[in-house]
Amino acid sequence: MKRFRRHGHESQRDKHKQDLYQFNKTVEHGFPHQPSALGFSPSLALLAIGTRSGAIKLYGTPGVEFMGLHDENAAVTQVHFLPNQVGMVTLLDDNSLHMWTLRAHNGMSELLEIGRFTLSGPPGAPPSVTRVTAVLAHSSGELLMLGTEGGHVFVVEVPGFRELEENNISVENVQNRIPEDYVGRRNLECVEALHENPLNPRQVLIGYGRGLMVLWDLDRQRPIQHFLCTQQLESVWWMEDGVNILSSHSDGSYCQWTVTGEDPQTEPEKQETPYGAFPCKAISKIIQLPSKQGPPFLIFSGGMPRASYGDRHCISVIHSKFHEALDFTSRIIDFFVIREPSALVVLVEEELVVVDLQSEGWPVIQTPYLVPLHCSAITCSHHVSSIPLKLWERVQAAGAQQNTHYSRKPWPIIGGQNLSPDPPQRDLLLTGHEDGTVRFWDASGVCLYPMYKLSTAGVFLTDADPNDNMNQGSEGEWPPFRKVGCFDPYSDDPRLGIQKIHLCKYSGYLTVAGTAGQILILELNDEAAEQMVEATVVDLLQGQEGFRWKGQARLDVREEPVLFPPGFQPFALVQCQPPAVVTAIALHSEWKLVAFGTSHGFGFYDYHQKNNIMVKCTLNPSDQVTMEGPLSRVKSIKKSLRQSFRRIRRSRVSMRKHHATNTRHCACRIFLQLQEINARLEAEALQEMELAPVQRKIEARSSDDSFTGLVRTLYFADTFVSSHSTPSLWAGTNGGAVFAYVLRVPSLERRAEDPVVAHAAKEIQLMHRAPVVGLVVLDGKGTPLPEPLEVAHDLARSPEMHGSHHLLVVSEEQFKLFTLPKVSSKSKLKLTAVDGSRVRRVGVAWFGSRTDEQLESSLVVLTNQGELHVISLPSIKMMVHYPCIRREDVSGIASCVFTKFGQGFYLMSPSEFERFSLSTRWVVEPRCLVEAPLQMRPKNPSSPVHRDQPDGVPTEHRCVQVMEHALLNDESEYMRISS
Repeated sequence: MKRFRRHGHESQRDKHKQDLYQFNKTVEHGFPHQPSALGFSPSLALLAIGTRSGAIKLYGTPGVEFMGLHDENAAVTQVHFLPNQVGMVTLLDDNSLHMWTLRAHNGMSELLEIGRFTLSGPPGAPPSVTRVTAVLAHSSGELLMLGTEGGHVFVVEVPGFRELEENNISVENVQNRIPEDYVGRRNLECVEALHENPLNPRQVLIGYGRGLMVLWDLDRQRPIQHFLCTQQLESVWWMEDGVNILSSHSDGSYCQWTVTGEDPQTEPEKQETPYGAFPCKAISKIIQLPSKQGPPFLIFSGGMPRASYGDRHCISVIHSKFHEALDFTSRIIDFFVIREPSALVVLVEEELVVVDLQSEGWPVIQTPYLVPLHCSAITCSHHVSSIPLKLWERVQAAGAQQNTHYSRKPWPIIGGQNLSPDPPQRDLLLTGHEDGTVRFWDASGVCLYPMYKLSTAGVFLTDADPNDNMNQGSEGEWPPFRKVGCFDPYSDDPRLGIQKIHLCKYSGYLTVAGTAGQILILELNDEAAEQMVEATVVDLLQGQEGFRWKGQARLDVREEPVLFPPGFQPFALVQCQPPAVVTAIALHSEWKLVAFGTSHGFGFYDYHQKNNIMVKCTLNPSDQVTMEGPLSRVKSIKKSLRQSFRRIRRSRVSMRKHHATNTRHCACRIFLQLQEINARLEAEALQEMELAPVQRKIEARSSDDSFTGLVRTLYFADTFVSSHSTPSLWAGTNGGAVFAYVLRVPSLERRAEDPVVAHAAKEIQLMHRAPVVGLVVLDGKGTPLPEPLEVAHDLARSPEMHGSHHLLVVSEEQFKLFTLPKVSSKSKLKLTAVDGSRVRRVGVAWFGSRTDEQLESSLVVLTNQGELHVISLPSIKMMVHYPCIRREDVSGIASCVFTKFGQGFYLMSPSEFERFSLSTRWVVEPRCLVEAPLQMRPKNPSSPVHRDQPDGVPTEHRCVQVMEHALLNDESEYMRISS
């Protein structure tokens, strides 16, 4: 019999979905991965960063952010803003030039690529003739000058990218007009620098790699003066007086030259090697700017003594008698100075550092964006929505006391208008790190802003020196180093790494768990306190024999009182034995209980009375791998590998010659097999137990599989484990088992005296034995139970306790609903088996339309295919699904965290979070407008103009959006011309 759909019902359901769900990737938080180029427009007050993957990102006022991506998978090597325009040009390492503009649309600006161009040399010419090495965006706003590897300078008209062949400067033209002995002695090599006279835009300085600098007249097409250097040229800086020029060189020296018109000039006015007299590394870039008070600022990168400090990444700042070598922990990409000079902006490989040049001591300015999330490698994340104002202010105050070393000056890069509405709520993103720190980030809006940093290393005995201040150099040291920036790739002890975090926003209690089985319970204190941290050792093996732990040792706890600064201070410590990675935690601040689980079992701890309540060992006799630890298994594989090759070498001695080839093939097979075994065991040892992105169809799993006892999820609930409601703890394992324990929590009056009692109540074994990744209890109305203390703070209604409750068990392969207290199966939903989908992350979220205040709860799921699914509650039906993360990006999938209101974060790179939204109501994305500067082009291009800013643009702005050229009104015309 045919089944007919009621189209009216279906259309209404589809409309309901459209009202509630909409997938968008909204903003990228953090520091761009692998930056490769830096640009700045003083007139627009916009900062641009290009990356090796071809991304281009613009930043202005906090909240003003733009992102573009080149179609070519090539690194961005240079970024240049066009004077008098809201556009810029990028150069990629495939030698292509690209033009971008900020175009207004619906009251907001969009970053668009509007043209591309590649230099084409004469037929048969070598690639070096057109390989671009230097770019000058002329202050007229109409020309690009392109210096090449072969020494030629090409002149290109913009925005149409039309080459002006009659204005090109060939290397032959230059060589014909310089002394013959210089030409005969040296090949000019590539064009290293192109600079415009700050007082006369028709004069351009061309710097060649071998050291020659040529002052070229654009109108008369001839050189005015030559400067003959004897060292390899690295960079050139033309001072604002238009008379003096600085050049920096490969031997760590710099020279000052004077524009006199006398040709040639063979000796500089001044030559100095700041860190001589021993051989020094090259000064890659140099700047000198006048100051309103006293002598000028001299700023340069590199120049360090080669033998002693050749591996340092330094920028030196010299002003009057003050001299500092700013020492960074990663390679310097580029830097610039914001005029007055007020601030030095440095882009290094792992962070952006801004130094206040107007305050005493030149302190660092706190950045509102581009903060390195990965200052220590991120190991876990935890999101908390709708933070109460009181807790928010206390965390802010604790963070402010930590940041006293930062400059008080406001953020100097203020361009564009942030049109995004104020965040509707206060959200926190907590990130755990390899060095044992937990960082609190304001995740309410477009900018992920650092609020507070918690360090757990002080509780334990490590090699770290708590009195070490990386921001202070030794007095009298030469060069005068000062460490700057917060990126620190080294961890004193990997056992400190944070693996799980849980914050109760209502009570202020926080629990963090680490790599060596340590669980810390902390409370928020507004004053510094010196106290002991009481440690409770919990034996998860419960005295079982036949198991030996060969993994890491536990961390030693300090036996003396420790002084903790204001903020979250630890007052209790649970140490699991064996000290394996903590794989799950749960905090119930109303009952004052913490549950914890590892690969060996689980237990829970009463942090009010500071004693352990119960321990359950979940080990299967076959789980020997969990006892040995990943390192010992890798060592045994390496030992087997060595033994195999020794046997092969011994056997080859007695083999006949024609068997040699077979032996090599056999050795290769053994090597490959052992490699596969080694890789499999290392993958099994991952604490998150991440499986391959694509797997076979669903099959029942054997109870003999390794890690079946690993605890994946823990959940506190006040529900019907028996005939009446009672506090309970639920635990799900990697082997498809669910354990339920009934808790007897004393009344508030007797809480300090009477113990919490627990006893086993239920046990569920899923038939397919798939890992349990989530547990949720639904009340009598099918709504998930509220968070602890949420009802007490009038932020949620009391759960319905009259109807029957349901337990939703989420395994890697299906969603199964059980009735409580009988624990009988009611309904289930399977994931598609053909494509090997497995649940990796799951969370409960609330959705609502823009027009209706009513909210409904749903289950949000991320699979190993990188797909997001929204599943209705309590009906367990698939509502929508969207592709989100590449299925090959296992680390991105493993790092995903959901918010309470349908948003999420995942690591798109080690230093960047991608933010996405599944909700139509709650979307956080940049909405901004950049206005064009006032057009100030001279009518006579040859007449001298004073250049107030490096790009030749006064800082005045129009009140309305002005497009830089008539062709911008027709993008198709632009593309036709550029092609």
